[in-house]
Amino acid sequence: MLLTLLDLVGVFVFALSGGTRAVERRLDPFGVIFLAFVAASFGGIVRDLLIGAVPPVAIASWHYFAISCLAGTACWFAHRSIARLSAPVTVFDAFGLGLFAVVGARKALDAGISPSMAALLGMLTAIGGGIARDVLTATTPMVLRREIYAVAALAGAAIVSFGTYYGVPYVVTAPIGAAVAIGVRLMALARDWHLPNAEP
Repeated sequence: MLLTLLDLVGVFVFALSGGTRAVERRLDPFGVIFLAFVAASFGGIVRDLLIGAVPPVAIASWHYFAISCLAGTACWFAHRSIARLSAPVTVFDAFGLGLFAVVGARKALDAGISPSMAALLGMLTAIGGGIARDVLTATTPMVLRREIYAVAALAGAAIVSFGTYYGVPYVVTAPIGAAVAIGVRLMALARDWHLPNAEP
Protein backbone atom coordinates (compact mmCIF):
# COMPACT_ATOMS: atom_id res chain seq x y z
CA MET A 1 0.00 0.00 0.00
CA LEU A 2 2.79 2.46 0.93
CA LEU A 3 4.78 1.56 -2.20
CA THR A 4 1.75 2.11 -4.41
CA LEU A 5 0.86 5.39 -2.71
CA LEU A 6 4.37 6.78 -3.07
CA ASP A 7 4.49 5.65 -6.68
CA LEU A 8 1.21 7.36 -7.61
CA VAL A 9 2.12 10.58 -5.78
CA GLY A 10 5.45 10.57 -7.60
CA VAL A 11 3.65 10.08 -10.90
CA PHE A 12 1.44 13.10 -10.25
CA VAL A 13 4.32 15.33 -9.15
CA PHE A 14 6.55 14.42 -12.09
CA ALA A 15 3.60 14.79 -14.46
CA LEU A 16 3.10 18.32 -13.11
CA SER A 17 6.74 19.09 -13.85
CA GLY A 18 6.34 17.82 -17.42
CA GLY A 19 3.03 19.62 -17.95
CA THR A 20 4.38 22.87 -16.57
CA ARG A 21 7.42 22.70 -18.85
CA ALA A 22 5.13 21.98 -21.82
CA VAL A 23 2.97 25.03 -21.10
CA GLU A 24 6.09 27.16 -20.75
CA ARG A 25 7.12 25.96 -24.22
CA ARG A 26 3.62 26.83 -25.53
CA LEU A 27 2.74 23.31 -26.63
CA ASP A 28 -0.83 22.35 -27.57
CA PRO A 29 -3.07 20.31 -25.19
CA PHE A 30 -1.90 17.00 -26.63
CA GLY A 31 1.72 18.07 -26.18
CA VAL A 32 1.08 19.07 -22.57
CA ILE A 33 -0.50 15.73 -21.67
CA PHE A 34 2.10 13.76 -23.65
CA LEU A 35 5.01 15.50 -21.92
CA ALA A 36 3.33 15.02 -18.55
CA PHE A 37 3.07 11.27 -19.23
CA VAL A 38 6.66 11.02 -20.47
CA ALA A 39 8.02 12.83 -17.40
CA ALA A 40 5.96 10.64 -15.10
CA SER A 41 6.64 7.25 -16.66
CA PHE A 42 9.89 7.11 -18.63
CA GLY A 43 12.22 6.31 -15.72
CA GLY A 44 9.90 3.58 -14.43
CA ILE A 45 9.57 2.04 -17.88
CA VAL A 46 13.36 1.82 -18.26
CA ARG A 47 13.67 0.29 -14.77
CA ASP A 48 10.99 -2.32 -15.44
CA LEU A 49 12.60 -3.31 -18.73
CA LEU A 50 15.97 -3.74 -17.01
CA ILE A 51 14.60 -5.95 -14.23
CA GLY A 52 12.44 -7.97 -16.61
CA ALA A 53 9.07 -6.70 -15.38
CA VAL A 54 7.22 -6.65 -18.71
CA PRO A 55 5.02 -5.10 -19.75
CA PRO A 56 6.14 -2.10 -17.66
CA VAL A 57 3.58 -1.08 -15.07
CA ALA A 58 3.21 2.38 -16.65
CA ILE A 59 1.85 0.68 -19.77
CA ALA A 60 0.09 -2.30 -18.18
CA SER A 61 -1.90 -0.11 -15.77
CA TRP A 62 -4.20 2.76 -16.74
CA HIS A 63 -3.40 4.69 -13.58
CA TYR A 64 -0.20 6.30 -14.88
CA PHE A 65 -1.87 7.70 -17.97
CA ALA A 66 -4.98 8.82 -16.08
CA ILE A 67 -2.93 10.66 -13.46
CA SER A 68 -0.76 12.20 -16.18
CA CYS A 69 -3.89 13.42 -17.98
CA LEU A 70 -5.16 14.94 -14.74
CA ALA A 71 -1.86 16.69 -14.06
CA GLY A 72 -1.52 17.88 -17.65
CA THR A 73 -5.07 19.24 -17.65
CA ALA A 74 -4.39 21.04 -14.37
CA CYS A 75 -1.28 22.62 -15.89
CA TRP A 76 -3.22 23.69 -18.99
CA PHE A 77 -6.04 25.38 -17.10
CA ALA A 78 -4.24 26.52 -13.95
CA HIS A 79 -0.78 27.30 -15.24
CA ARG A 80 -0.81 30.84 -13.85
CA SER A 81 -1.62 29.59 -10.37
CA ILE A 82 1.07 26.93 -10.55
CA ALA A 83 3.57 29.46 -11.93
CA ARG A 84 3.16 31.59 -8.81
CA LEU A 85 5.14 28.95 -6.96
CA SER A 86 8.86 29.59 -6.79
CA ALA A 87 10.48 27.80 -9.72
CA PRO A 88 7.59 25.33 -10.08
CA VAL A 89 9.24 22.85 -12.40
CA THR A 90 12.31 22.42 -10.22
CA VAL A 91 10.25 22.14 -7.03
CA PHE A 92 7.89 19.54 -8.50
CA ASP A 93 10.89 17.77 -9.97
CA ALA A 94 12.63 17.62 -6.57
CA PHE A 95 9.63 15.95 -4.94
CA GLY A 96 9.21 13.52 -7.83
CA LEU A 97 12.93 12.77 -7.64
CA GLY A 98 12.72 11.71 -4.01
CA LEU A 99 9.55 9.67 -4.35
CA PHE A 100 10.64 7.81 -7.46
CA ALA A 101 14.10 7.10 -6.01
CA VAL A 102 12.69 5.15 -3.06
CA VAL A 103 10.01 3.41 -5.12
CA GLY A 104 12.49 2.39 -7.80
CA ALA A 105 14.97 1.03 -5.27
CA ARG A 106 12.31 -1.06 -3.54
CA LYS A 107 10.99 -2.49 -6.81
CA ALA A 108 14.53 -3.45 -7.81
CA LEU A 109 15.06 -5.16 -4.44
CA ASP A 110 11.77 -7.04 -4.84
CA ALA A 111 13.08 -8.31 -8.19
CA GLY A 112 16.12 -9.82 -6.48
CA ILE A 113 18.64 -7.12 -7.42
CA SER A 114 21.57 -6.54 -5.03
CA PRO A 115 21.36 -3.46 -2.75
CA SER A 116 24.07 -1.52 -4.59
CA MET A 117 22.51 -2.08 -8.01
CA ALA A 118 19.02 -1.47 -6.58
CA ALA A 119 20.23 1.95 -5.46
CA LEU A 120 21.45 2.68 -8.98
CA LEU A 121 18.14 1.56 -10.46
CA GLY A 122 16.32 3.75 -7.95
CA MET A 123 18.40 6.67 -9.15
CA LEU A 124 17.65 5.78 -12.78
CA THR A 125 13.94 5.63 -12.02
CA ALA A 126 14.13 9.10 -10.49
CA ILE A 127 16.15 10.84 -13.19
CA GLY A 128 14.78 9.10 -16.30
CA GLY A 129 11.57 11.11 -16.62
CA GLY A 130 13.35 14.43 -16.12
CA ILE A 131 15.93 13.53 -18.76
CA ALA A 132 13.22 12.63 -21.29
CA ARG A 133 11.27 15.80 -20.47
CA ASP A 134 14.33 18.01 -20.92
CA VAL A 135 15.44 16.32 -24.14
CA LEU A 136 11.98 16.66 -25.71
CA THR A 137 11.91 20.38 -24.85
CA ALA A 138 15.46 21.01 -26.13
CA THR A 139 16.89 21.65 -22.66
CA THR A 140 20.17 20.27 -21.36
CA PRO A 141 19.15 17.58 -18.81
CA MET A 142 19.86 18.59 -15.23
CA VAL A 143 21.73 15.35 -14.64
CA LEU A 144 24.35 16.44 -17.19
CA ARG A 145 24.96 19.79 -15.53
CA ARG A 146 26.93 20.52 -12.37
CA GLU A 147 23.74 20.56 -10.33
CA ILE A 148 23.34 18.07 -7.47
CA TYR A 149 20.52 16.03 -8.97
CA ALA A 150 21.39 12.39 -9.59
CA VAL A 151 23.49 12.35 -6.41
CA ALA A 152 20.45 13.37 -4.37
CA ALA A 153 18.39 10.57 -5.92
CA LEU A 154 21.18 8.06 -5.32
CA ALA A 155 21.38 9.04 -1.65
CA GLY A 156 17.67 8.47 -1.13
CA ALA A 157 17.68 5.18 -3.02
CA ALA A 158 20.73 3.95 -1.09
CA ILE A 159 18.96 4.54 2.23
CA VAL A 160 16.10 2.29 1.11
CA SER A 161 18.36 -0.34 -0.47
CA PHE A 162 20.80 -0.80 2.37
CA GLY A 163 18.25 -0.14 5.09
CA THR A 164 16.09 -2.95 3.71
CA TYR A 165 19.14 -5.20 3.37
CA TYR A 166 19.89 -4.74 7.08
CA GLY A 167 16.31 -5.39 8.11
CA VAL A 168 14.95 -1.87 8.58
CA PRO A 169 11.23 -1.79 7.62
CA TYR A 170 10.31 -0.04 4.37
CA VAL A 171 7.82 2.15 6.22
CA VAL A 172 10.86 3.63 7.98
CA THR A 173 13.41 3.77 5.17
CA ALA A 174 11.03 5.09 2.47
CA PRO A 175 10.08 8.39 4.18
CA ILE A 176 13.66 8.95 5.31
CA GLY A 177 15.09 8.20 1.87
CA ALA A 178 12.57 10.41 0.11
CA ALA A 179 13.14 13.25 2.60
CA VAL A 180 16.92 13.03 2.16
CA ALA A 181 16.71 13.09 -1.65
CA ILE A 182 14.21 15.96 -1.68
CA GLY A 183 16.06 17.87 1.03
CA VAL A 184 19.46 17.57 -0.64
CA ARG A 185 18.02 18.65 -3.98
CA LEU A 186 16.17 21.66 -2.56
CA MET A 187 19.13 22.70 -0.41
CA ALA A 188 21.38 22.50 -3.46
CA LEU A 189 18.98 24.78 -5.33
CA ALA A 190 18.63 27.22 -2.44
CA ARG A 191 22.35 27.43 -1.64
CA ASP A 192 23.63 27.03 -5.20
CA TRP A 193 25.59 23.88 -4.44
CA HIS A 194 27.33 22.33 -7.42
CA LEU A 195 29.64 19.45 -8.10
CA PRO A 196 33.12 20.42 -9.33
CA ASN A 197 33.89 20.43 -13.03
CA ALA A 198 36.58 18.21 -14.48
CA GLU A 199 39.86 19.99 -15.13
CA PRO A 200 41.36 19.17 -18.55
